[in-house]
Amino acid sequence: MGTDRPRAGAARGLRALKEQEPGGYPFPGPPLLGPPPERLYGRSRSRPPSARQRRLLAEVLPRLRLTPGDALDPGKAFSPRPAEVWLEVGFGAGEHALAIREARPDIGLIACEVFENGVASLLSRLVPEGAETMTVLPGNLRLWDEDARLLIRALPAASIGRLFLMFPDPWPKARHAKRRFVHPLFLPEVARILAPGAEWRIATDDPVHQGWVGEVLVGQDFFAVSAPASARPAEWPPTRYETKALNAGRAVLYWRLVRRG
Repeated sequence: MGTDRPRAGAARGLRALKEQEPGGYPFPGPPLLGPPPERLYGRSRSRPPSARQRRLLAEVLPRLRLTPGDALDPGKAFSPRPAEVWLEVGFGAGEHALAIREARPDIGLIACEVFENGVASLLSRLVPEGAETMTVLPGNLRLWDEDARLLIRALPAASIGRLFLMFPDPWPKARHAKRRFVHPLFLPEVARILAPGAEWRIATDDPVHQGWVGEVLVGQDFFAVSAPASARPAEWPPTRYETKALNAGRAVLYWRLVRRG
């Protein structure tokens, strides 16, 4: 992939959206676009759930679901109370979230996903078929199956020690750019919940989205940003989306942001 492709794609999107900006840009830099819509995602189900998936969603999900009340003091939602609370936005099929949970039993992980099929996939990895009501569930994992922005707005300031955004929907069309999670008008809300020194990891294989992320991050002061890596850092668990992208010959970029104190 040529280095100009992401930048050119992002530039086209930014130019197309520039006139939508209503003002009030939250940090130095050019205006990008209007505020995000109330809903960032499309359908919450790609196909009808199977009988097994319906059992998982009905019998297991309520036992792991983080409630709006839990968000006011997220550490209390875990047993035992963790050293830190981490957050993953859009866990897909759940392999990254489960790898984090297993590697760091001292951490409480809130994993967010609105798509029923993805939630059911994660639950199926935790619970054998036929044991939906009997399996002891991990005390260091909680699920949020609504829009992650609602949770972020409810969380206390500096309550999250690490944030993961692994291969989000890139919304590559310019008219859909306002749906991207990395959004200049949403960065202050993300920064608010991250503790000083907290890490935000971002990975994407979409060239337009790569350029977009770079453009958005260059104009903000909330995070220290290093140049993105072109190979997955050793301590980052792999995901099936990454494998699919690499098998298709797409280049992946990995950002590591650190919340300034």
